Amino acid sequence: MDTRPILVAEGVRKVYRSGGDEVVALHGLDLEVAEGEFVAVMGPSGSGKTTLLNCVSGLDEIDAGRVLVDGKSIHELSDSARTRHRAAEMGFIFQAFNLIPVFTATENVELPLLLVGVDEREARRRAQETLRRVGLGHRLDRRPPELSGGEQQRVAVARALAGHPRLVWADEPTGNLDSEMAHAVMELLGELHREGLTIVLVTHDRTVASYADRLLTVRDGRLVGDERLGEVAERELVPVG
Repeated sequence: MDTRPILVAEGVRKVYRSGGDEVVALHGLDLEVAEGEFVAVMGPSGSGKTTLLNCVSGLDEIDAGRVLVDGKSIHELSDSARTRHRAAEMGFIFQAFNLIPVFTATENVELPLLLVGVDEREARRRAQETLRRVGLGHRLDRRPPELSGGEQQRVAVARALAGHPRLVWADEPTGNLDSEMAHAVMELLGELHREGLTIVLVTHDRTVASYADRLLTVRDGRLVGDERLGEVAERELVPVG
């Protein structure tokens, strides 16, 4: 594994304001993620784990500190430059699959590519190639209502991968799946990680987190734990759920 950090967060602070009230969601967070790591983030509800993901990925603004992704300070970029950087370097997977129901699987995967200027023919090729990669070569023209929950999440994984990202963010990616489908999705993410993809995953499920090789624990907006986990081969015997 290349130990060069792909992600560096320094003193990241996030404050939510409502009227005259302030709630500090992140308290000066420091974090490094090496290229090729699979990092899980856990913590109780309201601990700040999703806020962490949104802030260090550049989806949300921060109130202090800085975040470097592959050496670029993402919060110092313009909105358009940050969007381009996300499209070039990152992929996102969410608990809600966020698929467009009237689009086919292929169209859902190719849409983000088209939005950042990829040629239509190349976008279609990449979309279908990536869907085949995640085991959906027989579902290219199916729409989300015609797919199982696990298949829809695989479309979402393909959408995250089609831009050839170096870093994938996953926020509760198995939250809407039964245990069998969740296990299949985590096996897929584990396989992609073993091929070199860097993954940062937020979960409330310790078994899902066990697919990672590093576990961060967040509580009250602070990073309170950072531990190495065992080998994937030792954990694959444990079903998700």
